[in-house]
Amino acid sequence: MLDTFYKTINDDEVNKVLEEGASRMTDGLTFRDLVDLDRLNVTAKGVIQKVLNENRVDADADSIALLAQKLVARVSGLEFLMPLFKRNDISNIFINPDGTLRIQKKGQKEFEIVRKNIKASEVDRVSEALLRTSGRALTEATPTVDCKLPRIETLPGLMGGARVKLIHPVIATGKFDMPSVSIRLYQNSPVHPEDLINWKVAPAKVIEDLLEVIAKKARLLVVGGTNTGKTTLLSALCNGGIYKGARIIKIEDPEEIWLEHDHVVTLEARPAPPGSSVAPYTIKDGVDDAMRMSPDWLIVGEVRTGDAALTLFRAQMSDHPGLSTFHAESPEYAIYRIGNLLISDTQETDMKNAKSTFAMAVDVIVQVGWAGKDRRILGVYEVEKMLKNDDVVIHPLYTPGDEKMKPMTVR
Repeated sequence: MLDTFYKTINDDEVNKVLEEGASRMTDGLTFRDLVDLDRLNVTAKGVIQKVLNENRVDADADSIALLAQKLVARVSGLEFLMPLFKRNDISNIFINPDGTLRIQKKGQKEFEIVRKNIKASEVDRVSEALLRTSGRALTEATPTVDCKLPRIETLPGLMGGARVKLIHPVIATGKFDMPSVSIRLYQNSPVHPEDLINWKVAPAKVIEDLLEVIAKKARLLVVGGTNTGKTTLLSALCNGGIYKGARIIKIEDPEEIWLEHDHVVTLEARPAPPGSSVAPYTIKDGVDDAMRMSPDWLIVGEVRTGDAALTLFRAQMSDHPGLSTFHAESPEYAIYRIGNLLISDTQETDMKNAKSTFAMAVDVIVQVGWAGKDRRILGVYEVEKMLKNDDVVIHPLYTPGDEKMKPMTVR
């Protein structure tokens, strides 16, 4: 049917109709509107019909429907991402400057190429659509942008929302002149201790023992490398170990942890808006504010800076139980790296004092990582409160192969 229609209107005129329709539809559309393709398609049909009427062009229903599909593809800019957003088995989506689209499935280390030779114009439209959530633009003046996607209950992959990093081609150089896009999809439902057991992250008794440790208000730090499941483990321990009536102040950058508790306040860090005098809101700011909000529990999604670590540790040393994560490949490396951050980012000048602060603020370290192709708890360690020979002393409570944790001796 569209071939007949094209005989009465040439390609240039078709493009004019689509451009006019796109300009009318784009204004005011949110990201939620863009992913609601059924509703967007109904709107597109109405817009196409109106533009054709204004130009005194007749078209049958099939032709209008096909043009509406083209208009939706142009307006949404998410055409090749939508099938991925409809899945619930993906944790990461990557668009690389070499024109490849790759995914990483949940619980897997490997990446899969799902499409090659993506056009730069397609990626530009995708980038524009993703940026609708932030109101920011990716330009040479602002070549790197962080934003997040909202939770969309009708899309399995976006039921938990997502974190997005876009880098302009002036920085992310490659075969094609296109941005680098990284999308981290969050869990699409709350994570429970039973999930950890089913995924064989650790034996059931070890998970139960960890929940008992948290219930006793031990201050716990989850450490691990990139994509080892730190936040997933933390979420499950929170949902299973913290009593349901607790007042929880959650500080994240960005918000990712999904709690089922009904008394939760989330403080989300944000960067300073480009070209603005508005100050950033940091994890440190969030912890400072949380201390004045009478929390039963402090949850920090990830400690990245020394000032955030020092503020959190001071809170935990003042008898505020806390759970947090930190990027480190081993507990020893976590202690040393946090010590370095305290020295570089705060007024601390002595590594011994930095280590002492760590020892007094943290009761338990949980190490997560990859065991072959599977995510596992690789160790649970108790932290002694006093240094020995100027070093933090840790004792293993669990190592792979054990069926349960040893009892804590410090608390």
